[in-house]
Amino acid sequence: MSSLLSDKNKTEQTVAGVLSGLRYEKTESPVIFVGAGTCGLGAGAGKTRDAIEEYLDGNGLKASVVSVGCIGLCSSEPIVDVLIPGFNRVSFEQVTADRIPDLLNQVFARELPQSGVLGQYRTAGAKAWEGVSYLDEHPFFAPQKRVVLKNCGVISPDSIEEYIASGGYAGLVRALREMTPAEVIAEVEKAGLRGRGGGGFPTAMKWKLAAKEQADQKYLICNADEGDPGAFMDRAVVEGDPHRLIEGMAIAGYAMGATKAYVYIRAEYPLAIERLKTALARARDYGLLGENILGTGVSFDITLKMGAGAFVCGEETALMHSIEGKRGMPRPRPPFPTTSGLFGKPTVINNVETLANVPGIFEKGAGWFASLGTEKSKGTKVFALSGKIARTGLIEIPMGTTIRDIIFTIGGGIRNGKNFKAVQIGGPSGGCITEQNLDIEVDYDSLLQVGAMMGSGGLVVMDEDTCMVDVAMFFMDFIQRESCGKCIPCREGTRRMLEILKSITEKPANGGAGALERFKGVLQLEKLGRVIKETSLCG
Repeated sequence: MSSLLSDKNKTEQTVAGVLSGLRYEKTESPVIFVGAGTCGLGAGAGKTRDAIEEYLDGNGLKASVVSVGCIGLCSSEPIVDVLIPGFNRVSFEQVTADRIPDLLNQVFARELPQSGVLGQYRTAGAKAWEGVSYLDEHPFFAPQKRVVLKNCGVISPDSIEEYIASGGYAGLVRALREMTPAEVIAEVEKAGLRGRGGGGFPTAMKWKLAAKEQADQKYLICNADEGDPGAFMDRAVVEGDPHRLIEGMAIAGYAMGATKAYVYIRAEYPLAIERLKTALARARDYGLLGENILGTGVSFDITLKMGAGAFVCGEETALMHSIEGKRGMPRPRPPFPTTSGLFGKPTVINNVETLANVPGIFEKGAGWFASLGTEKSKGTKVFALSGKIARTGLIEIPMGTTIRDIIFTIGGGIRNGKNFKAVQIGGPSGGCITEQNLDIEVDYDSLLQVGAMMGSGGLVVMDEDTCMVDVAMFFMDFIQRESCGKCIPCREGTRRMLEILKSITEKPANGGAGALERFKGVLQLEKLGRVIKETSLCG
């Protein structure tokens, strides 16, 4: 396969023919897919897989059992897909170990159970299951546009062959063989890709600033240290499709002139780390990382760096200090990392989702990517949808989708028939969106106008029973505990803000005088918050 990719004389038809043969649709025996991301394993997917293998052994049946990542619908896990030769792949929800014998008995007899069917995939040339809707028509999936999550829950994260068969590394081959670094940057600029980790800085601009620096060494860093409560987007992407991240990093490294890169990921993600290590080794075996990639003369390699999980290390300068072996604390800017970053060298820092968008741009073109989303916010955005909502999980929607559609169409509305109160977006640095702003479109500028921000992509939905003071106190307690202590306004100010919030939730001991003190404290909250935001290095 590595020689197939590197041989310039192979025709596109020959390559396509070999790759198509790797797809599961060509299988001659059944294939059973188990959603085995961290969330699936927590729901019992490990026991489900054991039950599947026990069933196959006990009945003398031949079938492949494949662990895949999370497809996104976490509230329906464990999720199991079955592909019978000649038929569409079909997906089942809440498949606990005790359901396996009855389920497989029916499916192997070419019958489906009356309940628990999520839907079937569309496969050219395969027979459809009668009376079963398609998975892309499910209300959770229908409004989505899966670019970053295209392969998550569909292919094995441990198989580079499956990734290549689904179009993977085609973008890297195009960039290295057909384009100069400047042309690569221009393509990303034309696509309109903006950073998905916070403020939405133009990705091409960051690459361009680093590319023009003269240095004997440049670095690329992937920030996979998502520390926001309720955020698990990066983890799911790395667990479900690590080669997409690797391909995006290789293209970015080529564009900016970096030969060395780091993935900074928290040690609390053992499964993501394991799958990324496997993917890195396979990419090196195939000549897609390391020296002289695919015979192009371009060299690029990636090192995995595990962090201790400090929230402040999500800030880029603190992250670089951590990689350097120092205490993770932010530093003043300028100089910016693109001028003087890791080890004093020009450095670009992008998060997982930003880099995972890159392969699609080079596989399908900048125009395709720019056609998604809004005028100023192109493409899609991945969100972790959690809280008091019917369908929780990982979603990817075109920019411009409304908050209402996310919560009430994709998410299925509020659980137990209760009323919606607010949704918290953007983590501790973000804000809450109430019912009056439910029809606001998800894009960088619109969210800022209502006092929120895109952030990394956590969406925590709250119902009528949620106390907003408790929510504020939770986030303030988190920020206060995670403060690195370097900036006095943050170190002391967050402590005082937490004290004020706690006083609001407690009955005054001395009646009227205590109530007056509480009111005075409330008046201080906004002022304190403004001072902390304006004077803290990571604010």
